Amino acid sequence: MRENPVRKALKEGKLQLGCGFGNFRSAEIPKLLAAAGFQWAFVDTEHGNFDIETVNDICRVAHLVNLCPIVRVADFQYSLVARALDCGAGGIIFPRVEDPRQLETAISWTIYPPEGVRGYGLAPNNADYETRTFTELMDHYNANLMRVVQIENVRAVAAIDEILSVKGFDTVMIGPADLSVSLGVPGELDHPKMVGTIEKIRDACLRHGIVPGIHTRASGMARFWKERGFIFVGCSNDLAMLLERASENVRTILKD
Repeated sequence: MRENPVRKALKEGKLQLGCGFGNFRSAEIPKLLAAAGFQWAFVDTEHGNFDIETVNDICRVAHLVNLCPIVRVADFQYSLVARALDCGAGGIIFPRVEDPRQLETAISWTIYPPEGVRGYGLAPNNADYETRTFTELMDHYNANLMRVVQIENVRAVAAIDEILSVKGFDTVMIGPADLSVSLGVPGELDHPKMVGTIEKIRDACLRHGIVPGIHTRASGMARFWKERGFIFVGCSNDLAMLLERASENVRTILKD
């Protein structure tokens, strides 16, 4: 059974780079992202267009190329979390977290009893067809699954210490787009209010022993926050990267 390399590296304080992935329904994309040097991708079922069969295909291929597939669920529903995990998700991203009690319940869905309430639905391919006992499998997945909390609005920032005190997760991923809207500076991702708020979240993470993470829209912003202590760093997504590179090619060809 595979140890989660991203979770292990983050615990060792090592930078782990990822990106969004929610548009191109191709199992070739995980291979491409891994070849580019990304260590993880969040499989986006909140804003992306993937159904459960696509999530399953992506997760299976991602593990074969050592790209950790972390599924962002669309909502706080047990069925969405459970099915993503049984597809082989290496982690779950909980979006729009504001309520510590709701988060506590959601985390319990990712943990097998007695600590949690996750139902046992593992198939032989979840363990690469190794012969394992129920106990071995449950212990392995409890220990290796990433549970990532998204902080995306001022209500979450106001409750940040309560949220970060919830047991069972160890990584935050700030969502700057929604955070900028909530702060009244939509799209101004380098606005002083944004920078100050993100730094406040980072400092709270460090106080609580939580890995500080952020998803960014461009490499410059990713580098900016990498240099300020973030080690779980996402940059761009499948659609944006293709558009950016295609546009660059066209501009180069047409340049006088």
